[in-house]
Amino acid sequence: MTDQPDLPPGEAAAQRSNVVVDLRDYRSNKDPLPVTFHRKELDLILRIYGRMVGEGEWRDYAIDHSPEKAVFSIFKRSGEMPLYRVEKNPKLATRQGAYSVVNTHGLILKRGRELQQVLKVFDKVLKLVET
Repeated sequence: MTDQPDLPPGEAAAQRSNVVVDLRDYRSNKDPLPVTFHRKELDLILRIYGRMVGEGEWRDYAIDHSPEKAVFSIFKRSGEMPLYRVEKNPKLATRQGAYSVVNTHGLILKRGRELQQVLKVFDKVLKLVET
C-alpha cells in the first residue's frame, strides 16, 4: 500500500517513480549472493592441490560458498576432518586480509591480502643436510 491515489492504468505507469519504498523491506527481501572464488583464485589453489596430490599428501577437496565467506577444504581422506582450509572472507579485506589458510585445529597459518602470498605456506623449504 502506498499513500498515492489510485490512478487509471495509463497514468499509473507515468507515476511509478513517485512510489515510496521502505528500504528495510527491500533489503530483507533480497538474498545476498554467496562469496565465491574467482577463476584466477581457483587456478592458484588447484595448482598447489595438484602438486600435493602428485606427491601423495592430499586426496580430496571440497568447496563451500556462503554469504560470509568461501572455503576450499583439503582432505587426506574424504571421511576425515580437513587438513587445511583456504578461506576467502571479503569483510576482512581492509583489516588482516581476505585470504587465510587454517589448519585442522583452527590455527591460522597465514593470512594476507594476496592469495598467492598466502599460499606460499604450502611451499616446501629445502634443508641443508650434512653428510
